[in-house]
Amino acid sequence: MRIHRLEISAFGPFAATEHVDFDRLSSHGLFLLNGPTGAGKTSVLDAICFALYGSVPGARQDGKRLRSDHADATAEPRVTCEFSARGRHFEVSRSPAWNKPSTRGKNGYTVQQANTVLRERVGGEWIEKSGRNDEAGAEIADVLGMNREQFTRVVMLPQGDFAAFLRSKATDRLDLLQSLFGTQRFEAVEQELARKAQAARAEVAGLNSQLELLFAQAETETAALGLDTADAPDRAAPDRFLAWLRGSAAAAGEQRRAAALDAEELRLRRVTARDAATARAARQVRLAAAERRRFEAEAAAPAIAAKNSQLDLHRKAEVLGGQLQAVDSARAAEEAAAAAMAAAGDHVRTAALTDPELATLPAEADGGALRSALERLRSLRAVLEERLPDETRLAGLRDRSSRLSQDLARLEEGHTTRAAALLTLRNESVELLAGLRPLEELAAELQLRTKEAAAAEELLVLVRRYAAAGKACAAVAERHGSARQEYQDRRQRWLDLREERLANAAAELGSQLQAGEPCPVCGSSEHPAPAMAAATALTVAEAEQAAQHACEEAETALAALERELADAQQEVAVLAAQGGSTAPEVAGEEAAVAAERAAEARRAAADLAASRARHAELEEEIAGAERAQTEAMASIAQTEAGLAEVSGQAEALDLALSTLRAGHPALAGRISAIAGTAAVLERADAARTRLEQAADRSAEARRQLEQALPGTGFASADAARAVLLSAADSAALESAVRAAQDEEARIGELFASDELVQAARELESGGPLSDELVEQLRAEAEEADRSAREAALAAGLAEQSVRSLDTIAAGYARLAAEGREPRERAQLLAAVADAARGAGDNNYRMSLNSYVLAARLEQVAVAASERLIGMSDGRYTLQHSDAKAARGAKSGLGLEVVDQWTGQRRDTATLSGGESFMASLALALGLADVVQQESGGVDIETLFVDEGFGSLDDQALEQVMDALEGLRDGGRVVGLVSHVGEMKQRISTQLQVAKGRNGSTLHISDDALA
Repeated sequence: MRIHRLEISAFGPFAATEHVDFDRLSSHGLFLLNGPTGAGKTSVLDAICFALYGSVPGARQDGKRLRSDHADATAEPRVTCEFSARGRHFEVSRSPAWNKPSTRGKNGYTVQQANTVLRERVGGEWIEKSGRNDEAGAEIADVLGMNREQFTRVVMLPQGDFAAFLRSKATDRLDLLQSLFGTQRFEAVEQELARKAQAARAEVAGLNSQLELLFAQAETETAALGLDTADAPDRAAPDRFLAWLRGSAAAAGEQRRAAALDAEELRLRRVTARDAATARAARQVRLAAAERRRFEAEAAAPAIAAKNSQLDLHRKAEVLGGQLQAVDSARAAEEAAAAAMAAAGDHVRTAALTDPELATLPAEADGGALRSALERLRSLRAVLEERLPDETRLAGLRDRSSRLSQDLARLEEGHTTRAAALLTLRNESVELLAGLRPLEELAAELQLRTKEAAAAEELLVLVRRYAAAGKACAAVAERHGSARQEYQDRRQRWLDLREERLANAAAELGSQLQAGEPCPVCGSSEHPAPAMAAATALTVAEAEQAAQHACEEAETALAALERELADAQQEVAVLAAQGGSTAPEVAGEEAAVAAERAAEARRAAADLAASRARHAELEEEIAGAERAQTEAMASIAQTEAGLAEVSGQAEALDLALSTLRAGHPALAGRISAIAGTAAVLERADAARTRLEQAADRSAEARRQLEQALPGTGFASADAARAVLLSAADSAALESAVRAAQDEEARIGELFASDELVQAARELESGGPLSDELVEQLRAEAEEADRSAREAALAAGLAEQSVRSLDTIAAGYARLAAEGREPRERAQLLAAVADAARGAGDNNYRMSLNSYVLAARLEQVAVAASERLIGMSDGRYTLQHSDAKAARGAKSGLGLEVVDQWTGQRRDTATLSGGESFMASLALALGLADVVQQESGGVDIETLFVDEGFGSLDDQALEQVMDALEGLRDGGRVVGLVSHVGEMKQRISTQLQVAKGRNGSTLHISDDALA
């Protein structure tokens, strides 16, 4: 993956639009991203990550606003990145969610949602691939072969994180390695094994519960038998204990069956004695009752004979019963009809006096007049019933008129109340509008005043830094002056001694001549008269050499102080150029004033937002109130029109119905009155008809009776009526006679029966049987029966217990046999699951996930060692360790450093600051190589290394730079993020970040190439 171009607008510290040509930077292979602290070096990397994945790395995602506070309020934040990967060329442009100023939005802002546009260059033209955030993110992740976490660990190497990773415990390394290598599937395997082991344990627990339940059922079954458990086997051997229970229950059952047989034999004997005594007593009771019945029948015989005679006379008169009854019934009917006719006539005459409907009826109306009046009333009633719905309609109209009147009064009252409320709302809106203008003026200056306050505060910090830098620079200048004086004094001393040595050069040369060695001046090997070397000449040469060394040391110290003084002077100059030379009291006063102005603007902005929100609410309330008033006026007009229409209809209908009511309150009243009058006439007409019919039937009945009397033996109808009985009386007499005859026959049969004959013989021979003896025999039989039932029940329960024990024992054996395989499987799964999660027999406490990550960490250590060997001049390598951790902690992700100079391994925490940086850099690069291989061999052509170079000495920095130079072999581009001065001098191609009060800017410097 190679980055070609980056465009940043209103993002992070960058207020304007910044363009970065990474192709220009990539042409040099190695470039430096530098700038002062807080300028926005890391924000450039954030912008790349945001463009590709829609979020910034790590913890900065939560604590950092993406939109620039320096940018104009209407400027849209956006990042555009052009890159190529896997032979394809893409451009992605993203904008985060932000608040755009709007007069119609809530609190003066409208939320602009995040948006993304992904394009691919195909055949020289840009083709849009997606405009959705999720689709674009999925497409980019698929092309790059890395998610955001892997990208920020592989392409953007954060040294602080890897230094912590280098020194962290094995358990802390797990999260980073898992996020990079995606070993969640191995965790899923661990969880699946644990789930299956838990399920197997649950299955075994269920089997054990069933076995315990069967065991408890066996004990419960035998609890009622009262077995002696003193000789019972131990319950820990359930098979033996169940067999003992079964045998003991069987023995107890045999005993109870024998007892039940004895009880049943006794019961039979006592029941037989009781039944015999009871039967004899019953026979004697029946004999006494039969004698009483015979005596009562003999006493009632005369009365029965009289009843039989009376019944014979009744049967003779009964032949004329039909005619007599017909004559009596006809006469009674005729009398009743005459009475009804007289009453009906009285009712008609009374009604004619008071009822206006009968005003035209004659006083002595005949049947024709009555029927004519009745027909007239029936026709009038039909007419009135047809008009009954009009009365209901009239009542509905009056009710509707009443409701409309009430609605009209309520609407008018509501209209008056809302008018007053609307006036109050309008007054409040006018007052709010009057107060908005000064708040808007202050709120409009909020961003400016905030920036001024921030700038004033930054200036105050610069003034303090400038004062501190000035003091530090003065101290360095003082030390530099002393060092310069020291250097000059030592140089002068060295020059003086050198002059003195040159002046005594002959003596020095003579002192160096050796016999047989050529003279360095004349070349002769003979030295007949060399100049004598004085002791002072040798002393001068030695002193001159010592002075030279001292001068060189002073010169080195002076050069170091000159560099320190230049850096200090540069820092003072930079701070002065940024305003640090401002008077502290002036800067403090300006900062206080600017902070107060910003606070005033913030308060005004808050008040303005509240006022605008309240004004918007008032506008909505006023609009709603006005709509309500308009609707109310329309409702009032509509109600008034409806009321007038309904009132007119009600008056017309009431006038039409008043004639039909004829003085009655309602039509129903007149209909009811007509119905009553018609009923009187109908009853009178019906009574006249019934009287005529009754007279005809009475005459016919008398004629038939007179024809039947001669053949019955009675002289007159009255004589026949005298002996004639009613049906109930005749039936009673006949029943009494028949009952007496039947009783006489039954008594004879009863005394002839074997039972009463036996009872008479028993009474003659043994006398009467006492009730006390019978009761005693009955009590003994009941006691024997109860004892027999209890014994049979106990024997049955014992037999049931034996059968239940057989079933329980068989079930227990079956479950025990079925549970062997689940128990073995549960043990196996538990052992495997424990080993997979780092427990049980897993001595290294290493889970399956940790085991896989340990293999990856071993690959990372090998790849990192290749880098670290070059950086440390062949001294250090990194080595994975799976040594068992102390106190049962999980193992497998250990990391050690091997010192090749001593051959010893030691903990990575023992490395110095510079060594830790080199080791963590090597670790980051090695991890990038391994992750790149794991991601399908994605070619990462652009790398960024973030900070950490300030901890290196010159030699270490040289070695690290050589290693980084090697990264660009094969076309790889490396960007270093640092503000170390030595890096600025070594790397000529730079992406420089400059900060200011109005935001940061970017520009590329490649002067060396130019």
